[in-house]
Amino acid sequence: MTLDPSATTPTGFDEIPILGLGAIDGTDAERRELADRFCRICHEIGFLVVTDHGVDPSVVDDVFALMSEVFALDDADKARIDKVRSPHFRGWEAVGSEHTNNRVDVREQIDTWTEWPVSDDPDAPIDSRLLGPNQWLPDDVVAGHRDVTTRWTDELGRLADRLLGLVALGLGLDEDHFVAMFGDGSMSLTKMISYPATPEGSAGVNAHHDAGFITLLAPGTVAGLQVRSPHGGWIDVPIVPGAFVVNIGEMLQAVTANYLVATPHRVITSEPRMSAAYFHGPTLDTELTPLALPAEIHDAVAASPRHASAGFMASAAETDSGIDDMASSHRATTYGEQLWNYFRRSYPDNVARHHGDLTDDEPSSTTSERRATVG
Repeated sequence: MTLDPSATTPTGFDEIPILGLGAIDGTDAERRELADRFCRICHEIGFLVVTDHGVDPSVVDDVFALMSEVFALDDADKARIDKVRSPHFRGWEAVGSEHTNNRVDVREQIDTWTEWPVSDDPDAPIDSRLLGPNQWLPDDVVAGHRDVTTRWTDELGRLADRLLGLVALGLGLDEDHFVAMFGDGSMSLTKMISYPATPEGSAGVNAHHDAGFITLLAPGTVAGLQVRSPHGGWIDVPIVPGAFVVNIGEMLQAVTANYLVATPHRVITSEPRMSAAYFHGPTLDTELTPLALPAEIHDAVAASPRHASAGFMASAAETDSGIDDMASSHRATTYGEQLWNYFRRSYPDNVARHHGDLTDDEPSSTTSERRATVG
């Protein structure tokens, strides 16, 4: 990999690129060329739209049909899987249940995570509380909730692994680097979202970074997703039939020492909108140690004030103290710590309901800290 740092010091962008992935099944040379393009976009922008991705259209069609059916139910039926019932933060939530940067998001959604047995170890790290079952609507209410969601999760997970293979090649690593790093206990999220028209002065989801490694979004047919340029303006993400929107999360930013950036984004829509997102993640105890990367990558970061100063989502306490929403210098040491921080920031009522012994704002006894105490 050869980089000219002076050529990789973007001061801004005014559109979201569209990239075809057909070469991902090509020769080694074609894959490496695609990887360099993909990685450069992730460095300069952190967002792109991908076509020719290989996911069967029926995977997306079935998810949108499922969402249409589920979100049309009476709240009493949806409340069968209300997230307030779940100490593992899984299930349905009504409009206004989630907070981003201490502000209410105007959206309704259903969250499902990779399912793992509940930990019964009293000395387990705090983030192990995220392990558990999903809540599924019974077939006599909505047929196929579990089956359709599971197929989506499996197919998008495979695509995410392939995209991370491109990232690895673009960074000068072995193509399977991230697959090996992620291990066999993935914790990935599927989020099915219904946005009503956004009220004046609000947002369907307020400006934020994604918490994980890489996000794949089926944006539906209605625009509304916007990405913030380094200059401060908001850029609309184009709707391309059959395509996925891909963006970088804070964990990939952390392990690449800010070479790849988590870019602020939000949703504001003038009409009802549905979308389905997949957030690809590793095992909870995956350490977020910066990768050993070529010197030219670090030179490119140092040459770009935007990259060198890129921060992370602030905790509620940091925001209250005046730290900018996405300017925290705190870097989680494990993926589990990062997720726990996200849930505590976004669902304070649920944390108080199910985890009342942990009502202070800062995380404690996460996986990495427990390792330090037990050797």
